[in-house]
Amino acid sequence: MVNTTKIWLSSPHLGLSEEIYVKDAFNSNWVAPVGANISSFENKLERFLEDDVNVVALSSGTSAIHLAMAILGIGKGDEVLCQSFTFTASASPVLYQGAYPIFIDSEKETWNMSPDLLTKAIEERMSLGKKPKAIVPVAIYGMPYKVNEIREIADYYDIPIIEDSAEALGSTFQGRKCGTFGDIGIFSFNGNKIVTTSGGGALVTRNIKVKEKASFLANHAQDDAPHYQHSSLGYNYGLSNILAGIGSGQMEVLEDRIEARRANFQFYRNTLSGISGLEFLEEPKGFYSNRWLTCVLFPCYSIREKVRKGLMEDNIESRPLMKPLHSQPMFKDCVSYTNGISEDLFDRGLCLPSGSNLNTDDLNFITTQIIKLLNDD
Repeated sequence: MVNTTKIWLSSPHLGLSEEIYVKDAFNSNWVAPVGANISSFENKLERFLEDDVNVVALSSGTSAIHLAMAILGIGKGDEVLCQSFTFTASASPVLYQGAYPIFIDSEKETWNMSPDLLTKAIEERMSLGKKPKAIVPVAIYGMPYKVNEIREIADYYDIPIIEDSAEALGSTFQGRKCGTFGDIGIFSFNGNKIVTTSGGGALVTRNIKVKEKASFLANHAQDDAPHYQHSSLGYNYGLSNILAGIGSGQMEVLEDRIEARRANFQFYRNTLSGISGLEFLEEPKGFYSNRWLTCVLFPCYSIREKVRKGLMEDNIESRPLMKPLHSQPMFKDCVSYTNGISEDLFDRGLCLPSGSNLNTDDLNFITTQIIKLLNDD
């Protein structure tokens, strides 16, 4: 039986207030990259994150990473230590700056950057006279990275952290929110994220001067003058007041969205964990994931592909886990420090539909089809 309505991997889920904020933008004629919705959205993020942070709303998570690198002075010929098991947006801004990404493989507990390989990479690069300019750990699929270990390493070698929490809004480590652990943090509000502005992102910092610099660079680095004057290179990275209105409404339902995604994970694990060979990513002590996407590991690639293709025939979207960046064609000439973990995750792992708008019938249908596919010899 094929499902007539497609079940998406992670579709947008609007609440009740987004349209009100968007209408306010139209009614006030602030259909521009300035307006009350932007301040409202930034303030709501700051209150949610707590920890005395400052937020700059931007056009994407990628632009936030790029601005972070520009603010830290990363430039031509520099090296930046990047997590390999993630989406390309974590590392592409390194290339924008004319710098070189150095890829670090994962550890098994969180699937994020390995502290051991990070230390090895730093020491080897420094022995070559190439001290890295930044570390970019990622909270993949909403699971926090090993915050204490990475911070200890970064402080010891005096290297700033750009924390990629694009997928981790609402996730915590030891009670503190992801996005607040780095020297600069970033979020994404792309259409598939736990809350969305359609397209958008944010930069997070405790340093008010960094916030001011980010806002300046995001507005073409426009000097304070009665005419258009530019003394340095800037970017067009501001967020629309209309899209910020969507974000303000989405923040009002964020806790509900986290609860729903975590409930999806629990349903999948409870329903499928009895099947031999299937593995789920558990939360280590002190870690709390928003479970943006529920991921499952199968015994081998062929079984993973059998399930993925079978779900696709049933009109159910799923997706392999991230292909490691060190194995991507565009990064083929980059230095990498690997241990085989991210490649194994890519070979065996599958992201299951995880949207907060899934209902019980959807989840039952998905798991029933998975079980049938696994039992079909």
